[in-house]
Amino acid sequence: MKTYIYLVLLLLGLFINSYAQESKKEQIKAAKVAFITNELDLSPTEAEKFWPIFNAFDDKQREIRRSKFKGFRDRKEIDFSKISEKEAATIVTEMEKNEEDLYLLRKKLITSLKGILPSVKILKLKKAEDEFSRKLLRQYKENRN
Repeated sequence: MKTYIYLVLLLLGLFINSYAQESKKEQIKAAKVAFITNELDLSPTEAEKFWPIFNAFDDKQREIRRSKFKGFRDRKEIDFSKISEKEAATIVTEMEKNEEDLYLLRKKLITSLKGILPSVKILKLKKAEDEFSRKLLRQYKENRN
């Protein structure tokens, strides 16, 4: 019976932790939307066309970065002084592929936005994304201390 209770408590704890993480992700996403909307001063017409494109870009970018970081985590254990040149070349090729994918994705975003937003707002978007990332990192550092 004790084992059953511990198992239920463990599963409940895992569920709550997972829910809290998802809730935090949603809060960050909402804050990002508000920040970008404010910085770009999007009209309702622009926002209606902009957000589906940007959200698709953001999701794909997150997917590529997740794959990239997973590759780094998997290789963290590798002793680079002992791998073969062929293995190292494969890793470098994967790194190049990820970076190229991110570049092409950003280029596609810009091309898609050219018909929706003036160029000044496209420039402001990149600046707003960078500022939001810095703000988020600053908050993270402050909360850790």
